[in-house]
Amino acid sequence: MFEQIIEQFDSVLRKLRGLGKITDKNIQETCRMVRRILLEADVSLPVVQLFIKRVRAKAEGTKVLKSIQPGEQFIHIINNELVELLGKNIASLTKTSSPTIVLLAGLQGSGKTTTCAKLAKKFNDQGQSVLLVAADVYRPAAIEQLKKLCVELGVEIYSNKSSDPVYICEQAVEEAKIKKNDFVIIDTAGRLHVDGEMMVEIQQISDTINPSEILFVVDAMSGQDAVNSAKVFSEALSLTGTILTKMDGDSRGGVAVSITEVTGKPIKFIGTSEKIDGLDTFDPKRIAGQILGLGDTVSLVKKVQAVIDKDDAIEIQKKIKENRFDLSDFLVQIKQVQKMGSMNQIIGMLPNMNRKMLKSIDIDENQFIWIEAMINSMTQKERTIPRIINGNRRQRIANGSGRTIQEVNQLLKQFFLIQKMMKKNQFIGTGIGGNMNKLFHFS
Repeated sequence: MFEQIIEQFDSVLRKLRGLGKITDKNIQETCRMVRRILLEADVSLPVVQLFIKRVRAKAEGTKVLKSIQPGEQFIHIINNELVELLGKNIASLTKTSSPTIVLLAGLQGSGKTTTCAKLAKKFNDQGQSVLLVAADVYRPAAIEQLKKLCVELGVEIYSNKSSDPVYICEQAVEEAKIKKNDFVIIDTAGRLHVDGEMMVEIQQISDTINPSEILFVVDAMSGQDAVNSAKVFSEALSLTGTILTKMDGDSRGGVAVSITEVTGKPIKFIGTSEKIDGLDTFDPKRIAGQILGLGDTVSLVKKVQAVIDKDDAIEIQKKIKENRFDLSDFLVQIKQVQKMGSMNQIIGMLPNMNRKMLKSIDIDENQFIWIEAMINSMTQKERTIPRIINGNRRQRIANGSGRTIQEVNQLLKQFFLIQKMMKKNQFIGTGIGGNMNKLFHFS
């Protein structure tokens, strides 16, 4: 996400790092470039004007410290103001006893129903009992979708045949109290556009059940329309926050930058993929770091920790030190990388310098499957001692995996290179960037 805005900010920051001192001229020039970047990213004009005003004031009033490069000071100012614009701190959910009621509102197509299930999974994984409420009586498909997701998650769902969503929500809350659920998540009806009837209905639901949280769900790819609808919803409801969906497909980032300032309410979660676990807590500092090309190493580390067992990692390190790392171990590593998500997502979390190094790499996710097929076509001895794989063995492996001899040759060549790099303790660092294209690109 944010590919467009990251690329453009990178150009500005490179110029800033070369500044000998901060002057009126370079303040004006930098603010002009930043203004253009934000407007092209579809950030709301009033928000852009406010941001530039703050940056200019801080830059003009900053005393240049001898211990800090002037350009780095300017970058620090931009980063701090961007964090401020995005909401400053992580906004946690307001939790109450018996139960915490979370009401989701938004336009049709914003991903509200799927987001309900994602929230349910997040709470469920934390050991909280959840009751999902299907209150979109106008769209039977939404109710069926929610039921299927609940079965998949092992989460309870409440629905009845009433056509009155207010009554459904009221009864659902009563049932949750009896069952002592920790959370009630309500999926309300969406509309193709903002209208009075919709607002009256959602207001009635809110007044009746008195939710702890009213979260506006918005498609990050809808640009200024999202900001405009958020403003209308915030005027009609006592919103407590926003959930941005489809952030993995948003290259500009205008909605994320604008919406907190427009609504006065924080972004609490962002949808990072279509998968049921693709919902992350919104951290303004980390997002600002991403936008400015500093990467999101915190999220990357969390992803790694989630899929890699500590004991397995220690064993792999031991094998590397003893030069016993083989193709079976390599296959385990490949599968762990797959669990972390798409390669594009992983690369997107890297700082801009590393990301640029990998930018030209066209990684087809199918290549992981092909590598697995080739390794699975080998005997245990061949995986352990790959140097015994001669021409005849390579032909057999190619036939067994449905790949070509050239691809088998490429896999073995790069595996031997990885072994060599590991032996020299160079695999983690600049070496991997230069060789990843050869490793994952089969022609």
